[in-house]
Formats: sequence, C-alpha cells, structure tokens
Amino acid sequence: MEYNKIMLKKTRTILFSVCLILFICLAPTIVLYSQGYRIDFTSKKLTQTGGLFLKIEPKQTEIFIDDKLKKKTDFFFGSALIENLLPKKYKIQIKKDGYYSWQKDLEIKEKEVTEVKNIILIPESPNFHILTNRVKEFWFTPDGKNIILKEYTLSPINNKNSWSLKLYNLENSLKSHLISEEDISSGEVDLLDLEFPSNSKEISLKIGAKEQLKFFSLEINKTPPVLTEIKQVLTSSENIITSKTVNQDVYYLDNLGFVFKNEERLNSNENPFSVKPETKYVLEIFKNFLFLRENKTLYQFNPDLKAFEKFFEGIKDLKISPDNGKIIYFSNNEIWILFLENISSQPKRKAGEKLFLIRLSEEIKDCFWLNSNYLIFNVENKLKIVEIDDRDRINIIEIAEFKNPEMFWNQFDKKLYLLSEENIYQSEKLLF
Repeated sequence: MEYNKIMLKKTRTILFSVCLILFICLAPTIVLYSQGYRIDFTSKKLTQTGGLFLKIEPKQTEIFIDDKLKKKTDFFFGSALIENLLPKKYKIQIKKDGYYSWQKDLEIKEKEVTEVKNIILIPESPNFHILTNRVKEFWFTPDGKNIILKEYTLSPINNKNSWSLKLYNLENSLKSHLISEEDISSGEVDLLDLEFPSNSKEISLKIGAKEQLKFFSLEINKTPPVLTEIKQVLTSSENIITSKTVNQDVYYLDNLGFVFKNEERLNSNENPFSVKPETKYVLEIFKNFLFLRENKTLYQFNPDLKAFEKFFEGIKDLKISPDNGKIIYFSNNEIWILFLENISSQPKRKAGEKLFLIRLSEEIKDCFWLNSNYLIFNVENKLKIVEIDDRDRINIIEIAEFKNPEMFWNQFDKKLYLLSEENIYQSEKLLF
C-alpha cells in the first residue's frame, strides 16, 4: 500500500515535470505564433508574417494565391483579409465566372498588410443593343439623362438632306423633336458647335449661315423647345483671349499674355505668356492646378515662378476623375495621370505626382474615367478598359470592337454609349 502511494507520487511528479518542460518549450512558440511569426523554410529562419486585404466588385469572387484557391470575398462588402503570409512576392489572381480575371504579383512585407481596394472585374463580351439610328453626331446632357442627336432627313422644302436635333430620354426611352435646320433659316445653315453652358436644361448653338456666324440658345426643358438668337456684343473685354469660370471665380488670359483670377494678375511683369496670333487658347482649372492649352501643347502655371511652363506635347484632351482627385491627359499614343491631392491608401501618391500609364502603337481616339481607378478608351476599332494601379503589371482588357466608334461613358447609369455607322449603341451596365 505504501509502495503504491510512493509510485503514484513519483508518477505525478514525472507528469508535472513533463508538462512543465513542455509548457516552457511551447509557450514561446505559441506566443510567437500568435504574434504572426512563422518559420520560413526557404531562408531557414524565423520571420514575422504580413497580410493581404482585397476589396472587389462584383462580390463573391475567388482569390487565388500562387495558383491555389485561398478564399472568397464576403457577400456584403466584397472584401477579404488573408493573414499569416510569409514576406515575399505572390501571384494574386481574382476570378469569377462570366468576368475577365485580374492578376498581379504583389509583395507581402513583415508586419504590414498589402492593400488593393479598388479591383473591378469587367463582364466578358458585354451586350450592346441599338437605341436609335441615322445619327451623325451625339451629345450627352451634363446630368447624363438625355442624349442630343443630330440626324439627317430629306427636307420637303428643297428635297435635300437637312439636319435636325432630337432629344432622346434614357429614363423612358423616348425620342422627341427639338429643332430642324428650317427653324433657323430657309437657306442652308451648318451646325458648327453645341455646348451646355451651365446645366442640362439649355444648349448653346453656334451656326454658320451665309458666311456669317450666329449664336442661339435652345431651352430643351420647355414644350415646345424655345430657340432664341443671341446677339454677340463687343465690350471692353475684347482684349481677352480666353476665359474660364470655376465656381464664382473668373480666370482669363489677355492679349498681352497676362493671366488673371478675377481682378488679380497671377503672372509677373517679367513672365507674360507669349500669345500667338490666330491660335486657339483654352484655360483649364482643376483645384489649385491651372493649365493653358495652345493648340496641342499644354502649359502648367507655376505659382512660385509666376509663369507658365511647358507640361505636355501633343495633348488631345484632359479630364478630371469622378472623385476630383486626379486628371487624365493623353495624346495619340500615350495616357498619363496627374494626381491633384495626396492619396494615403495604397499605392500612395503625392499631389503633383505624374504617372505614365501606357503607350500604344495605335492611335488613341478618346479616353474617359470609368470610375476613379479605371479608364475606358478606344484605339482604332477596339474598346479597352485599363486600371491605374501600376504595381507590377497593369491589367488591360478589350471588351468590344465596332467600326470607327465614337464613345461616351455615362456616369449616370454606368453604361457605355457608342456611335458607329450612324447607330447609337448602349451597353449593359458595366459597374455596380
């Protein structure tokens, strides 16, 4: 009996000792594991892990890391956090049936989470259908709810083709008549330009009639539309070369090369801009960035030097992003981005930083912001979408092909509109 008690006590002592030794040995390992440390068998050393955070549209997409399915994004937010990744470069792939895949090689660093918050998957072969035909030109109202169509019809007056303007309402899919060529003059007149001066209720028309220029205002929100001729009156401001109103500030360039903001002259006496005769100038203002276009050369105003400096050659257009934080500017073959403000999310950017995005052998016809992180553009007959995240490869896809397309991306309904062979096409919804 005494012997059994002694053996039981020894057994307990041995078990306690073993447990204590195991605890002493395993406790640091458990603590290190809980803090994200892992053994990197490639380098044969203990290292702290990192993570990967992704936010993707549409939701419920599959995430592959080094060709292995790792996770699906959640149903509510379309996001996923993948933890305990050894610090190295991984091949990340995003896939969903019916959509183009997305791929990048991304670096995971110790104690850091690599973020990609703006991934958009685009539908494969999106459907396009014809809205209307016999269209020569088209313009969208600023609110994106209507299209102004320029059509040609056989005139009963002179038995010749004459143009007319129609209004196509996207909300009810109805087309209505605005004006005909005959409403302006019984003779032949040309529509030289159409603009929306301040809102979606009125358009300004520049008309050529018998070697004369005439200007009209057309109120399209009234039934019937009201056409009013605007008499151009010369004032003391005839020395102004070009002007631009932003909010309540008026910027203008005079014929001496001085640029003004309201009554304040911005450039110094020593640095006037060299204004050339018979040359088109356009002022562009985005936040604190002031640009001047001289034909296809873009100049930026340097407030420190109080002078314009050459910024870009061969400019076709420049457009601000929906979040007002950046602009695209492009030539026949290149697309660039200028960041107007600091961006703290990955990849981080500084205000004034320029990003060269792509160079193509084909001519870029036009380019729009799809959202604040993706662009849509057309080259030759192809329509393409490209991301602006330049970490590793830049994902670019081709979504459709039309003959000589003129395109417009509508932020109002997230659909693409095309004019090709006198037909207006509307895509299915590309963003959600």
